[in-house]
Amino acid sequence: MTENKNTKEKYEFRVVRILSKDIEGNKKVYPGLTRIKGISWSFSNAICKKVGIDKRKKVGELSPEEITSIEQFIKDVKLPIYLLNRQNDFETGKEGHLTGVDLDLKKEFDIKRLRKIKSYRGFRHVANLPLRGQRTKSNFRTNRRKGAGIKKKVKS
Repeated sequence: MTENKNTKEKYEFRVVRILSKDIEGNKKVYPGLTRIKGISWSFSNAICKKVGIDKRKKVGELSPEEITSIEQFIKDVKLPIYLLNRQNDFETGKEGHLTGVDLDLKKEFDIKRLRKIKSYRGFRHVANLPLRGQRTKSNFRTNRRKGAGIKKKVKS
């Protein structure tokens, strides 16, 4: 049996930890950053351009300085407001960008606030219904009438 000399060598990539999220080293930087909760494709693109990292570079090939510069940029965001996920925050009135657990906690507190003030959106959250005016006649019907239908009698 002869070996095929044109086969690609398999590279061992390390797992990189950015903002308490493990990212596989064989992924490219552009899609790899989207694995972090709170970072969209457009935000990932902006990070790559502002920090000066090639989007096609593998995450495992990033140097520790590049990783720290990415983390620092995400923490101290200086991007246009339309790319941020916390525009005009309810409590502070400032713009910011949240990632990871901070994003989950803020979202949970926002929903609790809506329920507490008994707004329309709060009632929709409580009833587990859509918030933004979608139809409910044919959609959002999962487990609504379980067992409420007419049962057929078994002939003996």
